[in-house]
Amino acid sequence: MEKTLLSFGHGYSAQALARILLPQDWRVIGTTRSEDKAPRLMADGVEPRIWPGADMIPALDAATHVLISAAPGEDGDPVLAALQDEIAARAGQFAWVGYLSTTGVYGDHQGDWVDEATPLTPSTKRGIARVAAEAAWADIPDLPLHIFRLAGIYGPGRGPFSKVRNGTARRIIKPGQVFSRTHVADIARVLAASIARPNPGAAYNVCDDDPAPPEDVIAYAAELLGVPVPEAEGFATADMTPMARSFYAESKKVRNDRIKDELGVALLYPDYRSGLKALLAHEIGA
Repeated sequence: MEKTLLSFGHGYSAQALARILLPQDWRVIGTTRSEDKAPRLMADGVEPRIWPGADMIPALDAATHVLISAAPGEDGDPVLAALQDEIAARAGQFAWVGYLSTTGVYGDHQGDWVDEATPLTPSTKRGIARVAAEAAWADIPDLPLHIFRLAGIYGPGRGPFSKVRNGTARRIIKPGQVFSRTHVADIARVLAASIARPNPGAAYNVCDDDPAPPEDVIAYAAELLGVPVPEAEGFATADMTPMARSFYAESKKVRNDRIKDELGVALLYPDYRSGLKALLAHEIGA
């Protein structure tokens, strides 16, 4: 039987998964809101659907696996808002459903560790919306749902080097602040491992082994480029947009034991140093 992934919001992480699945003779159908992106998806071997707008029933009928990357909006999860009944009616058809969430669902833990058993106590609007979306998907009876809580994503085209090169990178210092991160290639490997070993109802933190202060990452990127490390700025007095400042509202270190113990994933980039080295090598090679 042909394996078909229906990918709602076929963006950065979903595209990385498709690069693993397509050589294994999967069919991948991916939605995008932009007609301009459709030719690029087709060039990658993905069947694009402009959505909302496209009739998604044939794609749902064909799907054996479903991935949801679309972020919730003011009206909740956009996929469920449009297709909840149709998805619920096909719950038994799917071998695997994956929902890409965020470690923001755990809220602020003042630099302490969290794992998948930690209560969900988000403190931002984005985190609150994600908790609601997770619950809404989990409420669909018999849906083989797997939740993936992603840390800060980086990878090709998404790294600190361009800002460090052009002088716009900032080292904002907030004592005790730490973030977890994950390379997009490791996200794809976790998703592929889960597809190969389904465990409906499971939630997985997807991050590397080395939570670190954001200023350390910028400093290391500058060192790799051989340029001066940007001057430190205190968080309290730094001129920042409300959106930028909101990212510093939560500090936590995220455990990733479950992706290793349950799924057998060996991270390609277990810390930001290895990830940034590989990213710079990729940029130079490109």
